[in-house]
Amino acid sequence: MKIVFMGTPQFAVASLDELIKAGSNIVGVVTAPDKPAGRGQKVSESAVKQYAAANGLRILQPTNLKDPDFLAELRSLDADLQVVVAFRMLPEEVWNMPDKGTINLHASLLPNYRGAAPLNWVLINGEKESGVTTFFLKHEIDTGNVLFTEKVTLTGHETAGELHDRLMNKGAGLLVKTVKAVESGRYNEHPQSSLLAEGAEPKTAPKIYKDDCKINWNQPAKNIYNFIRGLSPTPAAYTALNGKTFKIYKAEHQDTEPGLQPGAFLTDNKTHLKFAAQDGFISVTNVQLEGKKRMDIAEFLRGVKL
Repeated sequence: MKIVFMGTPQFAVASLDELIKAGSNIVGVVTAPDKPAGRGQKVSESAVKQYAAANGLRILQPTNLKDPDFLAELRSLDADLQVVVAFRMLPEEVWNMPDKGTINLHASLLPNYRGAAPLNWVLINGEKESGVTTFFLKHEIDTGNVLFTEKVTLTGHETAGELHDRLMNKGAGLLVKTVKAVESGRYNEHPQSSLLAEGAEPKTAPKIYKDDCKINWNQPAKNIYNFIRGLSPTPAAYTALNGKTFKIYKAEHQDTEPGLQPGAFLTDNKTHLKFAAQDGFISVTNVQLEGKKRMDIAEFLRGVKL
């Protein structure tokens, strides 16, 4: 079976690597165009492009997925199946091109947490489990018929970065299983509506913007704790400290009655810094003050007196 792979970040590299190891015939890789990045605005290649180039794969980098030249080149690859992992929304003339369709790997248990940020929202909402899903693409984003899922149990303490790595590897294995099933024709399709309890609405995972990351200290401490780990390491939860943006990457929650206004803090200026929440404290352990590097709290307090 001839396969075109579409993806951009590191999360997608694991899937492409597993497909190649499994003997899949990857006839083309579609990824994001190169772009300037960092302070020096040095041209940066996507993680998928770097991997594809190192493995001698044909690379396509369209700026416009409806461009006639790109569509003609994609059609010339004559793919039987397209595989999408962490890419952008595809127009119908792209996802409908192969005979066997286009499958997508999504980092949640669909139909819950459709959208751009499932890794973040599943932790922010304090869920007990997550997982990965493969499904056929259709018009509405993340709504196609489900092929396979694989669940993971959440500890209640992992960060979004840690969950990213777990699901990246879990998803790569599930994708190989899915591709083999599609190739053999041995699979069942499950409409997402059939996977919801009657009357239930699926939880969503919309894109997260900077303004969404500001901590509301009037929330219960457990909710704030989940918010911090759900946004760590990126885009990172933040508050204001000494008039500057103060990002919090790791923290612990304490149930001790705060006796302080929410947002007020206590510190010994040596080893600990904790902020009052609605019903307890958030003790921060790994932070970054605007203009400084990321560091553990003891190192931070050695350089800043509060």
